[in-house]
Amino acid sequence: MINHRSHLQRFWNYGIIFLLLVFQFLISCNTNDYNYRVFVGTYTDNGSEGIYSFQFDPEDGKTTQPILAAKSDNPSFIVIDKEGKFLYAVNEVDNYDENSSGAISVYELVKGSGKLNLIQQVSSLGAHPAHLSIDKSGKYLLVANYTSGNISVFPIDKDGRLGEHTALIQNYGSSVNLERQTSPHTHFIQVSNDNNFVMVADLGIDKILIFQFDSATGSLKPNEPAYINLSPGSGPRHFAFTPSGKFLYVLNELTSTVTIFDFDSATASSQSKQTISTLPENFEGTNTAAEILVDAKGKFLYASNRGDDSIVQFSIDPLTGMLSQIDWVSSGGKAPRNFEIDPTGKWLFSANQNSDNILLFKIDQENGKLINTNQSINIKSPVCIKFTSLK
Repeated sequence: MINHRSHLQRFWNYGIIFLLLVFQFLISCNTNDYNYRVFVGTYTDNGSEGIYSFQFDPEDGKTTQPILAAKSDNPSFIVIDKEGKFLYAVNEVDNYDENSSGAISVYELVKGSGKLNLIQQVSSLGAHPAHLSIDKSGKYLLVANYTSGNISVFPIDKDGRLGEHTALIQNYGSSVNLERQTSPHTHFIQVSNDNNFVMVADLGIDKILIFQFDSATGSLKPNEPAYINLSPGSGPRHFAFTPSGKFLYVLNELTSTVTIFDFDSATASSQSKQTISTLPENFEGTNTAAEILVDAKGKFLYASNRGDDSIVQFSIDPLTGMLSQIDWVSSGGKAPRNFEIDPTGKWLFSANQNSDNILLFKIDQENGKLINTNQSINIKSPVCIKFTSLK
């Protein structure tokens, strides 16, 4: 005797499974339209709630509407590990845990959602952490604490959490600008291309400090030479290397200039060879330089101006490393604090902090010029932009 009820139940079950598979396929197709997830760090004193994210398709520059990835207090700079599993953010404050310190927040990326799950928060061991980066081995997090003028190094465990610090170094000194340089202000920290040195831009003392880095223990030792001197009042903010590591470019915030050095990767010794303005000749007014990047091929250098509200483009001489000004473009907003080139090298995102928007530029692959797409992403007080692959 045929059990019709059993057949109907089986048919119903298969139907449900089929619909679920179709639904998952459609979601997959929609996600595959976007190759990257973009995370944005912000300041939270002007309506922002923390870290935001959106998806990005480098084929046509298409983006999705940004969503709040995680609530956080002044997560101004962020960095993502190489595997795209964890995101580390500074909390640029000076009162964490009732101490005169900022914090580092550690997040796990929630796959497929654009959300972040907070798994740890620790003291940065200094006030107002302004920058952080991960060494080439992926085993250590490096932190620059701006107001207290010190740096710290933390080991990264396999679960993404931070262990007890392996280095904590205080800088000392001052320089000639009485408004900005009465004490040390570490603004940027990064390893050299070969991971043998940790280098620190200190805006307050006009130096790039150099430390020998032991990637087995995470310890730091002053190098010989121990620093690179910049002209008094320059205010070195950020720096960038060419892919070869032969040339070092230091962005000076207070004088709106870039200083170029020959760099010996074996000893970290350097020789200054050029200082060039980031501003057009006809600019009149107040300006501070903010960000500097070299493209992946080492052909072009970009820097941002807050005041002129522009991004300047230089060509790099492949033999000498010398810069030649090519063009300036409007950043598409006010105070371009940070910008980032996407992993394909075809697009540049400009974070305009004071106009609450990120503008997308297409990069001409022949001459490196920036083409304004007029595509703007609205996020309150954007500061830092980082990409992670969705594939």
